[in-house]
Amino acid sequence: MEEQVVIVAGATGLIGNQLIQQMLNERAIDKIYALSRSPLNFESLKLETILDPRLRVLEWNAQKPKPTKGYICLGTTKKQAGSNQALEDIDFQLVCEVANSMKLLGVKHLCVVSSYGANARSRSHYLRCKGRMESALEKMQFEHITFMRPGPLSGQRIIPRKDEVIVQAILKIVRPLMLGPLARLIPIPADMVATAMLYASFDSNAETLQIFDSVDMRNLLKKYQ
Repeated sequence: MEEQVVIVAGATGLIGNQLIQQMLNERAIDKIYALSRSPLNFESLKLETILDPRLRVLEWNAQKPKPTKGYICLGTTKKQAGSNQALEDIDFQLVCEVANSMKLLGVKHLCVVSSYGANARSRSHYLRCKGRMESALEKMQFEHITFMRPGPLSGQRIIPRKDEVIVQAILKIVRPLMLGPLARLIPIPADMVATAMLYASFDSNAETLQIFDSVDMRNLLKKYQ
């Protein structure tokens, strides 16, 4: 049976952290490479961290198994980044650079965390960056590419985002009224997004392009329960 080798970027983030944890407990995955700016708080023989401030792969030992599945869980906010340009440098430029590196390493199925409402023509700079990023990655012609478009996330970040805490508190109150399209804005736990990423990327019948919003992710998970 062919080895299952994966590579992850963004392992210190809310979703990426959950994804790594789940991968470490998944027997079907034999090797995990994690692109990171800083050391990770995980210890496992099947985990190898590649440290670089720009998440680059500067050298590769030809004897090492190459990843065929890649996961990108990178993202920020204007408040965290400091400016629209700094946000774009991460949510668009850095994601594209990492995706290109993964393609060169041999990744065939790429799974990326985007955002609900991603649109290259959006009035929102944040959503416009996400939309442009998706368009750019589609042009890289991976065999399969999956975009996860969650709405608000729930889960404990290492550094909490004040705006997320406020939004979650408001949505918790109005949740009973969030029906139809509004259901896509119900906060979804980060571990559910991570699990959905795994299920989608290991689906042998996956389409070339897949897009999952929060409702789609919940429905996907129900199929495996």
